[in-house]
Amino acid sequence: MLQSCNKKDEFYTSADGLTYKIYEKNEKGAYENKGEVAKGDSTGAKVGQVVTMQMLYKNEADSVLFDSHTQKVPLMIPVMEPSFKGGLENALMMMSPGDSGVFKISADSLFAKTFGGQPMPPFIKPGSKMTFFIKVDKVQSQQEAMADQQKIMQEQMVASQAHAKEQLKIDDAKIQQYLKEKNLANAKKTDAGVYYIVTEPGKGADATAGDKVTVHYKLSFLDGKELESSYKGGQPFSFTLGQGQVIPGWDEALQKLNKGSKAILLIPSPLAYGEQDRGPEMPGNSILRFDVELVDVQK
Repeated sequence: MLQSCNKKDEFYTSADGLTYKIYEKNEKGAYENKGEVAKGDSTGAKVGQVVTMQMLYKNEADSVLFDSHTQKVPLMIPVMEPSFKGGLENALMMMSPGDSGVFKISADSLFAKTFGGQPMPPFIKPGSKMTFFIKVDKVQSQQEAMADQQKIMQEQMVASQAHAKEQLKIDDAKIQQYLKEKNLANAKKTDAGVYYIVTEPGKGADATAGDKVTVHYKLSFLDGKELESSYKGGQPFSFTLGQGQVIPGWDEALQKLNKGSKAILLIPSPLAYGEQDRGPEMPGNSILRFDVELVDVQK
């Protein structure tokens, strides 16, 4: 991002004490150091505008603390009055669309003033500087940024739906193979794609949307690895069915059961936690098995 073809590639210091390098593309499409930004230069972002950008920052030991490239959408940050001289706001106001920059900013001041007085974590030393790498894509009014954000969200939703459709096919094949391997007979499939096997019929009321249901469960992967169990804690889980308080696979499959029944639910990832990782214990696109007991149904 910050490769420079300028032989004099050096840091400069602004009148506010901000240490910086700013790069722009030359006629050949290569980045080169813009040099020193003149005092009073008004070509950068202004207070009240919104900067759409990618950002990465490191501590003094060169450890990456944040990288927006890991997110699906770029950062959109409104430009505000500087919280201190030589702060991050000053950096944004020095940059134009297409510019890339490297900025060294006081860690103490960042946490005390820009980050709302948060205590510095142990991996950031008092008196040190943090290095910010910023690539500005757009500088817009708030109205333009809001319109852009809505467009991005819509595109993201369409892409997510397309992925879910394809992932359902992949997961369905894996679940069918699992049913054969485990010799799980009498499996039924809901309209959305959840497989359920009633292992012990109940004698009570059917569960329907809007009911308060109480469920004991054991959660595991198809490889048998157990993740959690309400039986171990001694308390079943209660919630209102069909209200989006749980994963979609639960909302749909539990409506196929009645009070007192026990069942196995095999839930494809789009109807569980989707394509996003949920920590080291729950990778994206995880198919889940729930062994459930519908303890109670309150109409």
